[in-house]
Order: sequence, then C-alpha cells, then structure tokens
Amino acid sequence: MFSRLLPTFVALVLGLAGLGVGLGYLQRIFAAEREDARASLQARREVLEQYARVSLGQALREGLESARPTLEAAKEDPLVAAQGLYLREQEEQLLPRLALFDTAGDSPAKDRYARLRARQEVADEDEGPWRERLEQMQAVERALAAKDPKGTLEAVMALSRHRARFVLASTRDLPSLLMVLEDVAARGDLVPDLMRALVRDGLRDGQGEGRLEGLQRLLLLKRSRFTPEDFDFLRGRVAALSLRVGVPVADFEARARELAATPLELPASVPEPLLTRTGWYLEPRQRHGALGLALDLPGLMEGLTREMRERGLLEADGRVSLPGDAPVLVLASLPVAVESSAWAKGEVALENRYRLKSLMLVLCAALALTIAALAFVAQHRKYRFLELKSDFVATVSHELRTPLASIRLLAETLEWRLAEGADAKDYPARIIHEADGLGFLVENLLSFNRIDKGRWVPRLAPVRLDELVSGLRRDLASGTPVPVELTADVDARELNADAQLLRLLLANLARNACAYNTRSPVRLHVATLPGGRVHFTDNGTGIPEAEWERVFGEFHRLAGRSGREVPGSGLGLALCRRIARLHGGTLRVAASSDEGTTFELTLPETPSGARTRSTA
Repeated sequence: MFSRLLPTFVALVLGLAGLGVGLGYLQRIFAAEREDARASLQARREVLEQYARVSLGQALREGLESARPTLEAAKEDPLVAAQGLYLREQEEQLLPRLALFDTAGDSPAKDRYARLRARQEVADEDEGPWRERLEQMQAVERALAAKDPKGTLEAVMALSRHRARFVLASTRDLPSLLMVLEDVAARGDLVPDLMRALVRDGLRDGQGEGRLEGLQRLLLLKRSRFTPEDFDFLRGRVAALSLRVGVPVADFEARARELAATPLELPASVPEPLLTRTGWYLEPRQRHGALGLALDLPGLMEGLTREMRERGLLEADGRVSLPGDAPVLVLASLPVAVESSAWAKGEVALENRYRLKSLMLVLCAALALTIAALAFVAQHRKYRFLELKSDFVATVSHELRTPLASIRLLAETLEWRLAEGADAKDYPARIIHEADGLGFLVENLLSFNRIDKGRWVPRLAPVRLDELVSGLRRDLASGTPVPVELTADVDARELNADAQLLRLLLANLARNACAYNTRSPVRLHVATLPGGRVHFTDNGTGIPEAEWERVFGEFHRLAGRSGREVPGSGLGLALCRRIARLHGGTLRVAASSDEGTTFELTLPETPSGARTRSTA
C-alpha cells in the first residue's frame, strides 16, 4: 500500500512546498505594503506637526515682537502698564515690577513728613544739602504767604534746581517735595503745566544730563527705599494731590496695586527661545537677561487648531496639542502633536486590510492542505477499495465455492451409495442445508446491492414481532450446523416495516451470533422495550468496544477467538444497519462483553388506528 501511495505523497509534498513558498512571498509583499502605508500615514502626520510647530513658533515670535515697544517703554516708565510682559536683566526681574520694600520696621518717610508739616525738622551741621533744602522750602512758604505768584514760581524752580544738583535720600526728598506741592496746590497759583510735570511727568534738569521725575513716577521708581507703611502713606497723599491738580491717577493706582510680592518662577537661564507650561514665551536678551510674553496657551492652541481646520488640514474632530509634562519646552523642538480620528481610522483600516489579506493566505493554505489531504485520502481509499474489492471477490468466491463443492461431493456420494444400495437418508438434507447457505449468501449480496443502489423500495405494513421470531426459529432449526436456543420476551407489538427485509435483518444477526460463538448451544434472546426498541442478545465471544461502530462497515470482519478465521462476506452487519435506516430506524451495539453482545434495533411502531383497521 505504501509503495503505491509514495508517488502521490511525494507529488503532494512538492506541490505544497511550492505553494508555501509562494504564499510566504505574498505575505512578505503584504507586510511591506502595510509598512509603506504606515510610513506614508506617519509622514503626513509629521508634516502636519511640523506645520503646526512652525506656525506656533511664528505666532509666538510675532507676538513678542509686537509687544517689544511696550516692554521697552515699561522698562523706562513705571506708569506704563506691563501686564503679561517679562524682563530680566543682570539676574534682576524688572517686569513684572516687584514690591521691593524696605524691611525695616519703622516708617521714616511718614515721620519726616509729620515733622516737616509741624515745622519741627532740623538739619544737623554735617547735612548741608538737607539744610539748604529746608531753607528753599521756607522760601516757597514765604512766597505763598505773600501771595506772590512770581516769587512762588521762582522759589519752586530754585527748589527743582537744587533737587537736580543734590540727590538726597528718598525718605527726605519725596516727603519734602510732596509737602511743598501740597502747599502750592492749596494756596498758590502755579502754572498748570509745571504742576503737572512736578506731580507726574517730571522735568528736564536743564543740562541735558537727566530728568527729574514727578511724584508719581518717583514713588514707583524708589519703592525699594520705603517700608510698606511709608509707601502706602505716600501713595495716598500723592493720589490725593494728583486729583486736586487734575493729574490722571488711575494708572498710578493700578501700577501700585500690580506690584508683585515675589519674582516669577521662570528658568534662570534662557539660552534660546523657550515656552513654559505656565504660559510664558521667553527669548534671550543681552547682559544675561531675558524678555517674554504671557500667553493664553490653551487659546493659542485652539486658534491654531481652528486655522488648520479652515485650511482643510484637519478634520472637524482634529486638534493640536502639546503632549508631555516637561515644564519648559524649547521652541525649536516643540513636541507638537496633531491628533485626529483620521489617524486611528487609517491605522484600523490598514490593519484590517492586512489581516484580511493574511486571512486569505491562511485560507488558501488551509484549502490547499485540505485538497492535498482529500487527494491523499481519495487515493488511499481508491487503493483500499481495490484491495477490499479483491478481498471481497476472493472471499465470495471462496464462500460460493465451498457450498458448491459440498453439494457436488454430497451428490456424488449419494449417487454412489444409491448405486451400491447403501443407506443415504441424511444426504438430501445435507444437500438442502448447503444449498440454503448458498442461497442465503446470494440473497445477502443481491439485497445489499439493491439497497446500496437505492433500487429497493420497502413495502411497509404492520408486522408482528412474535411472528418474525417464530419464522427465525424455523430458519435456525434447519439452517445452522450448531444447536441454537432462541427465546423471546415479546408482546403482540406490531412494527411498521417490510417483513422480508426485517426477516433478513434478524437472520443475519442470528447467523453472526452462531459464527462468532464457541459455546454450545448458542443462546439467543429477543426482547421488546418501550419506544419501538428491540434487543437482540447472544452469548457469543463479544465485540471489543473500539469495534462497536466499525463492525457496521462494509467488508469489515472480526477475527474469531484465538485468531481463527470466521467464514463470511463482511456484509452482514452493514446490510442490517442499511435495512434499519431504510425503515427510518437505527441499529447499534448496546452492550458487549465476553458473555455476549446485545444489539438494539429501533423501528417505528404501527399507530393504534392502523392496527385496528388491519384487524377489522
């Protein structure tokens, strides 16, 4: 068998190997296509992220550039609003402005103002400039008392020149100037522009070397020289004076409230443009400094997202974000992420296509293996069928030759004995027995062929089981060479069946029981059970459990006990099962052991109405 199948096996193996190589090559092509598509998808994403990065950087630089004039002005003018601006020079934060007050516990400026107002301030001998300042203040008072506008103007201008010439401590300079201007505003008629300059705008020193700041700017610039109590006191007095002389005071009050208590927590070193998570954009500045702009970072990202949507670069659900949690980001390498459901959908579609193609390859491989297996099995079954056919022909030839030889031998012996006048009474019976065996074998073959070809249409009619058992008992009495005891436990039940086929089924079961039996007598028992079941039990050698289903196969024969050969065609039980199925029933091995075997036959019963009509 193996030598016959070897060429087929080699051809199938070579074919499968070639197919495997081809499928493997296709799989590599599909994998390469997936990677190329994934790289294309990633490249598009990177291009959009680079666009978003460049756009964001340009917006940040343009924003800071537009704010640069305001930043430079705020650096010079303490009254200019500096909200959202940052400036640091020489490790010192200039913007946002800090409340760098004196930490001393007393209030020297407030106390000095009180003494000046009470005319109790006296200069020491070594305080020449301060003594001169007090004298000039007295000159202004005398002019005011004399109601001399021109003298008042000259005295105030002299005081201003003295301020430009001598720089006194802020705790002396500012309270003294404040008191003089309060007196002038209350009792004198000073030129409005000069009063405005002295209170707010300041004056040029006349020598082109500097500027004398007004009270408002001077207080804000010199805030670090005062204690918090002094600053609040002077701020209130300056604001009241400003209102009296019609000088704007809102920006002055706003700048005083904006003073920050602590510096911003921003990077100490800004070697290149940076973006912080707290919402500041910083650029480096000369002298180890930095300048920056406060940002609405979420709003900025939302604006960039909206712009990219309007340009058709993002879907409606796409968005631009700054992933990660690093507190400081370098502008040149911002980790900008473009998120969109299109990426996820693209990845899913890509994977689905790859899986579908891979599944098709797997199905092709499985189909090829199945076809190869079926081809091998078909070839094996072909050769097996040829072997079975050869064995069947040999078996049937042997089975037919044996009774024919016996009949011929018995007939010749009968002829000789009759010629000699000897006793030959048993020879006709023996000839009839062999002829019956031959006839039963031929009937089995013909019946199996007709049922197998579908040419036997059963003639269904009510059949009494007890009558079938009686007929089987008569057949066994004359057709078996061994003694048989047949018992039955059946009722008057009727089966809806073909009587001829059912008789053939029971006869085959009985003859098999006699053939595979070493006991004498052979005992058979037929019993009926509910549900149209019939049990046929023998006391034979039994059937191994692994063979319970295989014994119903065509040409399948079991070896006898001790390996002895049992005569037969191998079609008996196969014919029995086909007869049962032809009636819409079943036949199976219900139990088997060394003590015998029980077959269970299930056939439809005749309805009670049919039995009544038949009896009538």
